[in-house]
Amino acid sequence: MAAVYKSLSKSNGTSTHASNDAEKKPKNRQRVLLIPSRGITQRHRHLINDLYSLLPHSRRDAKLDTKSQLHQLKELADLYSCNNILFFEARKGKDLYLWLSKPPNGPTIKLHVQNIHTMEELNFTGNCLKGSRPVLSFDKAFDGQAHTRLLKEMLTQSFGVPKTSRKVKPFVDHVVGFSLVEGKVWLRCYQIAETETPRHTAKESKPAASTTPISVPGEKPGDPSISLIEIGPRLVLTPIVILEGSFGGPVIYENKEFVSPNQIRSDLRRKKAGSYNSRAEQIGEGKAKRRDLGLRSGEGVREVGELDDRVVFA
Repeated sequence: MAAVYKSLSKSNGTSTHASNDAEKKPKNRQRVLLIPSRGITQRHRHLINDLYSLLPHSRRDAKLDTKSQLHQLKELADLYSCNNILFFEARKGKDLYLWLSKPPNGPTIKLHVQNIHTMEELNFTGNCLKGSRPVLSFDKAFDGQAHTRLLKEMLTQSFGVPKTSRKVKPFVDHVVGFSLVEGKVWLRCYQIAETETPRHTAKESKPAASTTPISVPGEKPGDPSISLIEIGPRLVLTPIVILEGSFGGPVIYENKEFVSPNQIRSDLRRKKAGSYNSRAEQIGEGKAKRRDLGLRSGEGVREVGELDDRVVFA
């Protein structure tokens, strides 16, 4: 009985220590809801599938029927136990907008998605294990302003895969990079590849366009070389507005330099219409001038001069 009591006391002691450690260390319980709207194109659907395969802690749902009552997304996130929402809103079958929100209290960031290239379209040689955790790499420019710091935190919580996720695998074999260039966020995904061949014995060859070699500090000649091979997808995000609440609330940031695609298309149509109107005016002026000179049959009065046939052969 003493031995049994001793073993039970040891197990209780280890369990209490483990519970104390677990209480001290906060758990990262992030889960993302991926949901599109009606009217998405084939390219948009492939992009959502690529993001779903890269985020093992995500949950994909069917299309949302409404575009005006976005508060329903908070109820869906609560139903699926998700604390991050990536809502892809399609407009006119051409434009794609991304709503990045933290239910139920916010904030919410609306971004315009451009230059979409999916994995199948790019056909890169990079690959990673499905369910592995990524390394998030952010540009230093994200720390420059308040709204970019908030955007960085929102992207970290959405794309950062926690260790305790149900579908996650204990591997880190790819990098998700976010670069801030001219107010736009460029998203790229790379595989971390290790080559066992030493550099001093390897044949000199030009790396592929999607491969980026990395120099590791303190690397010895016999150590494996590390390089980044692009996987895909590629996209560019333009921040439009930041709301204080979840899909609502006061506006805390607005991008004054953003021009909507509808405005761009309207300006192009107006420019084409202006060139047509100028040509029509030129044609009308030419007709009026010929009519004043009497060169158009049945229009205007032609003046009779001294060299007119009716005067010379009278």
